[in-house]
Amino acid sequence: MHAALMILDERSSGLIYGEELRAEIGRQVRWLAGPLTREEAVKRPDLLSQVDVIFSGWGGPVLDAAFLAQASRLKAFFYGAGTIRSLTTDAFWERNIPIFSAYGMNAIPVAEYTLAMVFFSLKRGWHHVLETKRLGAFPPRPPMTGGYGSTVGLISLGMIGRLVRERLRPFDLRVIAYDPFLSAAEAQSLGVEKVALDELFQRSDVVSLHTPWLKETEGMIRGEHFRAMRPGTTFINTARGAIVDEPGLIAALGERPDLTAVLDVTWPEPPVAGSPLYSLPNVILTPHIAGSQGNECRRMGRCMLEEYERWSRGEPVRWQISREKAKLLA
Repeated sequence: MHAALMILDERSSGLIYGEELRAEIGRQVRWLAGPLTREEAVKRPDLLSQVDVIFSGWGGPVLDAAFLAQASRLKAFFYGAGTIRSLTTDAFWERNIPIFSAYGMNAIPVAEYTLAMVFFSLKRGWHHVLETKRLGAFPPRPPMTGGYGSTVGLISLGMIGRLVRERLRPFDLRVIAYDPFLSAAEAQSLGVEKVALDELFQRSDVVSLHTPWLKETEGMIRGEHFRAMRPGTTFINTARGAIVDEPGLIAALGERPDLTAVLDVTWPEPPVAGSPLYSLPNVILTPHIAGSQGNECRRMGRCMLEEYERWSRGEPVRWQISREKAKLLA
């Protein structure tokens, strides 16, 4: 039976694992202590020196040389959240310790949020809500496409983009996509039309961004893309704010009050005090809530228990992250 620790911040411990799931994990491992914060963990070298596996999540330990020197027996790390960029270091990758992430489970609510925003946007729902509050009466009804025969543009078809596409399948919509790595065969299998990025903005009634944050993708969505959008269309960003040229977005939205931007992410996050994003009447800001919230977080903890079970039995695992893959999970 592996000696185990749970290291993450106190709030995340309750959200991701909770007492019931922690007890279930405890029937398969030997807990060395109760849940620890990362600050508490580094003060307990007596525990770290014994640990074989760590279950973690938001607020987990930084896996640097100093931590690994104390956790010299560490055999596997199970991260019940998404990106592991803030935790991993060169020293960690050099140790070849398997690390697993519940990023696939965190992708599910992002796709669900996107689906909700797509259909609300096709009815120009945010325009109606905001104008009704501003006027104190129902506003004139603007042209809208609705949810039949409209075009949804997806930027990047990684895990989240593909989940969104699958959730759109039952509906009478046309889906186009920009992804330079998408083959013609994959596009046909997914039932999407592969287009250039400029064309996607020109043709879509709703554009949804799902590109990973890489050096190469910073600022790839520019002001001219928004200016090329059709009247009354909506841009949704649940990826990362840095992928969008924010000054260009702000300028375009100021010129085009018919457009709407639904931004669950910004750069910086949150926007700086006084940012026009707070005051522009056609910007909807949500505080990075598309990912797992409330009960949805428990899905990630469950995923890590199931992955531990596969790993401990020597069965094929599903959610191990390589150094190369970690770069894509922004």
